[in-house]
Amino acid sequence: MNIFRFAGDMTHLVSILVLLLKIYTTKSCAGISFKTQWLYAVVFLARYVDVLTDFISVYNTVMKLVFIASSAMIVWWMRMDRVVSRSYDKQLDTFRHYFLVAGSLALALLVNEKFTFKEILWAFSIYLEAVAILPQLVLLQRSGNVDNLTGQYVFFLGAYRAFYILNWIYRYFTEAYFSRWIACVSGLVQTALYADFFYYYFISWKNNAKLKLPA
Repeated sequence: MNIFRFAGDMTHLVSILVLLLKIYTTKSCAGISFKTQWLYAVVFLARYVDVLTDFISVYNTVMKLVFIASSAMIVWWMRMDRVVSRSYDKQLDTFRHYFLVAGSLALALLVNEKFTFKEILWAFSIYLEAVAILPQLVLLQRSGNVDNLTGQYVFFLGAYRAFYILNWIYRYFTEAYFSRWIACVSGLVQTALYADFFYYYFISWKNNAKLKLPA
């Protein structure tokens, strides 16, 4: 644990809280990709499959349970809640997310730190998380206008990964043996996907204007 990882975890948690706040207060999931939320639920279930068997710390266990429970809650809200589900726009959320799952699984089988069930699931979750935001970004580009809470949600998600890159740099220089290169490279790819969004987010913040993405 270091300050960069803690900042990343807290930023990630804030992004989820912002999304839950949006859905709860507006009773709407407009502008949110169900496919991205479904992918994140798969990511956390695959990565934290060891939550009931391996204990590292109270903090670690609590964070795992929070991410699993919150992602499952968001998926349930968007799919099962009668009011919230009506605001979901299937016409905009058309990204073929199953290709991301298949590609991530294939890559995890080929490139992993150790060919064991847990390590393959871990690698799969890392690869899938790197691209899970794609359906959300495509949906926002198609819709054009981005409401404030949705913009904040995506911004904090991107910031979380940026902090984790700093965490990996810190660990590389302070640990005798650093082995998380899969997470490093995937994190760089994931952060790069946010570059366009960050640019327009900064422009809208600088001009005190509503966030708009080019179609």
